[in-house]
Amino acid sequence: MFTKLMAATALISASMISVASAETISMWVRSGIGDSFKEVVKAYNTAHENKVELTEVPFAELVQKYATAIAGGQAPDALSLDLIYTPAFAAAGQLEDLTDWAKALPYFNALSPSHVKLGTYEDKIYGLPLTVETSIFAWNKDLYKKAGLDPEKAPATWEEITANAEKIRGLGGDTYGFYFSGGGCGGCMIFTFTPLTWGAGADILSADGKTATLDTPPMRKAVDIYRNMIAKDLVPAGAASDNGVNFLSFTNGKIGQQSLGAFAIGTLVTQHPEIDFGVTLIPGVDGKPSSFAGGDNFVVTKGTPKLADVKEFLEYTYSPEGQKIMAKYGSLPTRGDIANEVLEGLDPRLKVGLDAIAVAKTPYTLQFNDLINSANGPWATFTNAAIYGDDVDGAFADAQAEMQSIIDAGQ
Repeated sequence: MFTKLMAATALISASMISVASAETISMWVRSGIGDSFKEVVKAYNTAHENKVELTEVPFAELVQKYATAIAGGQAPDALSLDLIYTPAFAAAGQLEDLTDWAKALPYFNALSPSHVKLGTYEDKIYGLPLTVETSIFAWNKDLYKKAGLDPEKAPATWEEITANAEKIRGLGGDTYGFYFSGGGCGGCMIFTFTPLTWGAGADILSADGKTATLDTPPMRKAVDIYRNMIAKDLVPAGAASDNGVNFLSFTNGKIGQQSLGAFAIGTLVTQHPEIDFGVTLIPGVDGKPSSFAGGDNFVVTKGTPKLADVKEFLEYTYSPEGQKIMAKYGSLPTRGDIANEVLEGLDPRLKVGLDAIAVAKTPYTLQFNDLINSANGPWATFTNAAIYGDDVDGAFADAQAEMQSIIDAGQ
């Protein structure tokens, strides 16, 4: 009896120790992050002693709320942060330095390069890729057929895109050849329009983010391409005032071509099976493709006592199992070394979104919101004024000056 009692006591004690050692990681994500990350968290929580507790924060509030929480000592252990904001939080000393651990990961060099670049500040790594998004070009195969175009031939230049748009517009009515959200949606236009210049080797900012380099021949040519399509009535008039609400206009079946996010592939497949579509990389003004690398970085709040537990969770997310779960629910793989394995059996068009990672870029700046995302900022104002306004030279000069002023003020 004594032996049995001791054994039972030992089991209870071991159980109590096991329960006591389990940790709950608090993590914030922005609203609209989608099912992919939620599903990987669900799978992790099912299979592990430690748990991840997610809190969704409205997208527009997340950055300010996180900054306030840090100041008040109430920040979560980890955060899914739009990669564009990683440098600013790293510069403020509010994130854990993950350099040594990150570089020791056997697949470190296979992680999305733009995400790692944006997660790096002064040669130290503070953020690693969590969700990967790229911009791509889509065309409606049914409208191509009706317009007498080859539905299986991806357009490779903007001259070809424009010519195709004219034939599609020739179908008449409310069918248009091209669409973009041009009404002050800086985020939309950095995502879909800037690749036209990146492919040609130009950029709107210098590599160190300290100089505005907006006025270049490729940008002038990109503006002319869009202005030409508008002048030919190839774009619906509503594009001029669209602040991003109608970004997925391609799903209405009346738009022949549009630059979109790779996430739209999943949306079209699952919610609009009636639309037969193709996807390719976005051509630059000289035909060389590029893309915007978007999505979120995984960052860890400086000083969290659960750093080891957070690392364990991120390693699970990077595992083949975690990557397959995320891909199944629409997220591109963050690891290039197992990407083909992860996408096996899924819609083959996702591969284009994956291919875009290799040519994708993201501007590196501590003032991304003020320069680019703000509806009243110089980038959003510029794209609308240069594409729709009468004074293109003035639009370039004003935006260049305002961007440099914002950069200088932040130094």
